[in-house]
Amino acid sequence: MANAASGIAVHDECKIRFLELKAKRTYRFIVFKIEEKQKQVVVEKVGEPAQSYDEFAASLPANECRYAVYDFDFVTEENCQKSRIFFIAWSPDTSRVRSKMIYASSKDRFKRELDGIQVELQATDPTEMGLDVIRSRAS
Repeated sequence: MANAASGIAVHDECKIRFLELKAKRTYRFIVFKIEEKQKQVVVEKVGEPAQSYDEFAASLPANECRYAVYDFDFVTEENCQKSRIFFIAWSPDTSRVRSKMIYASSKDRFKRELDGIQVELQATDPTEMGLDVIRSRAS
């Protein structure tokens, strides 16, 4: 199950939680972390459906890499209620170089495990994934 490029596996809970977010809308967001000692991606935190985007953004550490999935609800100009599932690769400039390399080399394989991602964002600081950016990428 490990990725040949980085040797990082994906814990089953990651896929289960993602399916719950996608199919049942059980969560607003999921934050994933690579456990370097166990060489696998695990679920670090889930956000309840009522939690805001600000609460999601605040759950990403300022100086450590993470993957995250965010279920963004919005209304189109035609007044239609829609939802987009965002995959965010959070890689702040202040994180360790080794960590950035592991997250970068594992990202594509991890993303393939989560079937249903609609928009991908790469962010190195909070402004690159602000609500205005999310809104503009969603439509």
